[in-house]
Amino acid sequence: MQPRVFAVVTAVLLAVLGLGSVMVTDWTPKPAAAAAAADPGGARPGAVPDAAASPSPTGDPAVWTRSTLRNKLMAEMAATDPGVALADLDKISKDKPYTVRFCHPIAHELGHAAVERYHQDFQKVISFPHETCAAGYLHGAVEEMLANSKDPQSDILTLCAPANTGPCIHGVGHGIMFVTKQDIPAARALCDKFPSQSRRITCSEGVFMQLFAPDEEDEKAKANLPADKLAAEPLYPCPEQPALYQSACFFYAPTFFLSSHDYANHPEAFAQALQWCLNGQAAGGAEDCSRGAGSRTMKYNLDRPDWAAQQCAAPKDGWQRKACTQGLVSYYTVNDTTAGAAGRLCAQISNKEIQGYCRSAGGLSTTLD
Repeated sequence: MQPRVFAVVTAVLLAVLGLGSVMVTDWTPKPAAAAAAADPGGARPGAVPDAAASPSPTGDPAVWTRSTLRNKLMAEMAATDPGVALADLDKISKDKPYTVRFCHPIAHELGHAAVERYHQDFQKVISFPHETCAAGYLHGAVEEMLANSKDPQSDILTLCAPANTGPCIHGVGHGIMFVTKQDIPAARALCDKFPSQSRRITCSEGVFMQLFAPDEEDEKAKANLPADKLAAEPLYPCPEQPALYQSACFFYAPTFFLSSHDYANHPEAFAQALQWCLNGQAAGGAEDCSRGAGSRTMKYNLDRPDWAAQQCAAPKDGWQRKACTQGLVSYYTVNDTTAGAAGRLCAQISNKEIQGYCRSAGGLSTTLD
């Protein structure tokens, strides 16, 4: 495969924002007795804290689940406006890092609801600060606008104008999957309408994120990844994509692997995902896949970065350990955009080899979520 411009282009386009992920895992915390039985030595890596803890002084639950957090914010937005709800979501996701696992789909829902509330006045919808949870609100708003569009083929090129920011065009990619009903060739054809290569790539990122990590309310979405074709070609449909779009496909593929292997209850799935990425070697996608696996590993274990780094130490080949670590750093610095974030991450990593890769990758201020 030709050397990819994917990571470089995305780093420029997403200088501030990253891209979120939507999972289908049941995040309801296990009762204390069940949790103890599942992990007698302590909390499972990636597990949500025990819901039996006492409520907070504010009256919020001691442990947020996707449904309780979603219900609070939707009610809050209905009573006030999207800005208030998004500010609260931002605070909660920073105070409780485990909520990062499901804050992006909640932000999507807020975006959908805002478009309805403001009668498809897109400029009004996006007038509220919407960077939290990797711009999920913006993505959801774009999805809803395109879902209601009478001429989506034209609107995909004008909706984000004049700024045409990376996160907005990424949201167009999500929306295109709604318009095409998850038809990848048709979705690519719409992304191809963008005049520049960089925007086509950014559009494809939304397409493949939506394919591998569909919105939770879309229960039929995964039917577009047929079991028989996945069994014959584990990284389907990435090797079949045009060269321009392969990197995005390989990067997001581990999201599907992890969700389908119940990583919340089976933390060994993170190391297994890296092994699975080796299926992409023949097509030249193993490195992109490994970066994606590292990014997901950090996202779902943001509250235990050294444990996440240990997963990157598992592969036998140095190139894969390095690619995984690049993914760790990319997500960490997308989530924490304050100065010195990469250095703080690297200082927490006990494995010296992985720490070295972390320091090297830390020179990249932002990259894919």
